[in-house]
Amino acid sequence: MRPVSETLRARIERYYTTVPSRFAEVQEFGPLRLFVRKEPGAPYYGGPGHAQPTVGRAAAIGAADIARVRARQRELGVPEAFEWLAESAPTLRAAIEDSGLPVLERPLMALDPSHRVAPHPVPDGVTLRALTADDPVLPAALALPRLAFAKEGTAVGAAGRAELAAVARELIADGTVETVRPVLRAGHKALVAAVAPDGTPLAVGHFHPMDGTTEIGGVGTLPTARRQGLAAAVTAALVAHARDHGVRTVFLAYAEDAVARIYSRLGFRPAGCTLLIADQPARS
Repeated sequence: MRPVSETLRARIERYYTTVPSRFAEVQEFGPLRLFVRKEPGAPYYGGPGHAQPTVGRAAAIGAADIARVRARQRELGVPEAFEWLAESAPTLRAAIEDSGLPVLERPLMALDPSHRVAPHPVPDGVTLRALTADDPVLPAALALPRLAFAKEGTAVGAAGRAELAAVARELIADGTVETVRPVLRAGHKALVAAVAPDGTPLAVGHFHPMDGTTEIGGVGTLPTARRQGLAAAVTAALVAHARDHGVRTVFLAYAEDAVARIYSRLGFRPAGCTLLIADQPARS
């Protein structure tokens, strides 16, 4: 594995601290910070300031600091979640685990800016498209990750169109869909879906561009539609869409080796750093 350039790592660290700041209030707790979402949506997390120097500071993060953040999260009624780059705070993992929260690893992969990702084929009748704020597919596309990530693994599952429609109705009722529409209109988020002829999204993924950098995330397939190459097709389409809008640094995280192999075939390579998450439902 080639050693990662400091430039790439710096861009990833800066990305992780600036993107949540667009949608959340930053509350400081000594060496830690907490992102508190301003609008309805998946709660954010606590962690060190990724884009700030950590030499000497990381070692100072202790049980009392973590307890203060967790107390604030309980007060807000959000998960007691943390997320950070392992390399940005080397001692934080042990402190988080000592506090009783299990920590999961999500290695990062990135694309060389010069690497061209070819379009990936999709089954007959399926189309790939970037969704607009008024796209009729939007509610179901936002609902799909809940089914895609409900269980680990990539095997074909039982959840399909009926379950997707039910979750979509929930997201319409609780205001989630209306919250996302202005974010799409402003270009702060891009959502790509593989859509069946009947208008059902079969796979989705998204990215939030920031200063020429983005993380591709939320790539998931409706369990009944798995094993058709849809996740790879959506990922390739997300890369193309991001680059068409000025993004040069594209990276992502993975949880399973089978998923990493898909990304590797598209040209992603290990980025030399690892995202650590604790009690983060959206990431898990």
